[in-house]
Amino acid sequence: MVIQIAIEGNAINDIASFYEEINRVFMSGESWRIGPSLDAFNDLLFGGYGALQGAQLAELVWHNIDHSRQALGYETTRVYYLEKLRPGSPYNKKLFEEKLTALESGRGETYFDSILSIIAEHPSIRVISH
Repeated sequence: MVIQIAIEGNAINDIASFYEEINRVFMSGESWRIGPSLDAFNDLLFGGYGALQGAQLAELVWHNIDHSRQALGYETTRVYYLEKLRPGSPYNKKLFEEKLTALESGRGETYFDSILSIIAEHPSIRVISH
């Protein structure tokens, strides 16, 4: 079964609103939501629940993708990494220092790039941008 899922890119203005939109379109029939985590997003794309349950192929129609790309771009990503590096943070500081250095030197992925990389790891999901 092929399904089509539409993401409204104009609804995505930061990382929190990305997950709000993802939960709106993927998890509308579920009694629970995924948390704000790239790992959780990756798990979602394996299917088995939500909108992808039973789908063999999914077309992810991303309206206004350029708005999302900008909203989840350099500045948002930099703030995200700095938050992971704050004192007392439980995250792998060495990893996030490396990611921040790469981002600031123009070699690193933005949060948006990371999302697209995760989607690309799922050959049964194709992004169609509008």
